[in-house]
Amino acid sequence: MRLDIFRRAESGGTFSYLAVPEGHTIPAEATNVDWEDHVRGIDPGESSDALMQFDIKMAAEQIVSKGYAISSLNTRH
Repeated sequence: MRLDIFRRAESGGTFSYLAVPEGHTIPAEATNVDWEDHVRGIDPGESSDALMQFDIKMAAEQIVSKGYAISSLNTRH
């Protein structure tokens, strides 16, 4: 599954990232934040290593359960 990646600025110069299936819109519960386009049509392939740079854990599971995957500020440095 190809994904579109969005980002938003956080304090301390870091970013949060949100992934949605390619061509899908950001679900309503996540649109109240100012997300900006970051990468379109990324193909994580067989593993989620391609998403490691965005700190998105368990992306496939998150997308199945809520329609998007998001990085966790709790694990950001």
